[in-house]
Amino acid sequence: MDNADFEYGDLDEDRGIEVLFSAREIRLRVQTLAERLANQHKSDLLVIAILKGSFVFASDLIRALHDAGMSPEVDFIFLASYHGGKQSQGHVKVLRDIGTDVKGRDVLIVDDILESGRTLAFARGLIAGRGAASVSTCVLLDKPVERAREIEADHIGFTAPKVFVVGYGMDLDNRYRELPYIGRLLEN
Repeated sequence: MDNADFEYGDLDEDRGIEVLFSAREIRLRVQTLAERLANQHKSDLLVIAILKGSFVFASDLIRALHDAGMSPEVDFIFLASYHGGKQSQGHVKVLRDIGTDVKGRDVLIVDDILESGRTLAFARGLIAGRGAASVSTCVLLDKPVERAREIEADHIGFTAPKVFVVGYGMDLDNRYRELPYIGRLLEN
C-alpha cells in the first residue's frame, strides 16, 4: 500500500505508525480553511509560517489560498521550544526571524500544532508588538490539553488526540516529516 493511500486507523506497519488523519482528509481540510480565510482577507495578507513543523501545512495552505483567489506574501520564522524529544523545554527562542515589515499589515501566523501554547502565543505577541494591523492564527492541529499560555487558534484544521503525533511536517528528532498523513507512533 502506498502511504498516501492510508486512511484513518490504518497501520503503516513498516514505520510502526497508526494513521490518525489521512492525506485525503488533510487535503480537503486545507482547502476548506483556505476558502474561509479568503472570505475574511481580501488583500495584502502576510502569511508567517513557524518553522520547522508547519512547513508542509503552510505550503499546502498557501497554494490553496492561491486557488481561492488570494496572493498572500509569505515569510518564515524559526522558533524552537522543543530541542529534540517529545517535551517542550518551557521557553521559546527565535532561531531565525522574519525579514518582512509587519507594521499596518494583516498577518496570519501558521503553525502545525497548538499544544502548550508557548510558541503560538510568543509568535502572536512578537508580531502584534511590531505594529501589525491584525494578527490571526491558523493551526493544523489543536490538542486539547492544559495550556502553559492562554491562547486559542482562530482557525483549526483538526482536533488532535492527546498523543504524540508525527507526519505532514511534524517529527520526532527530525524523522517522519515526509509522511503525507498524520499518525501516532506505536510503542514497542
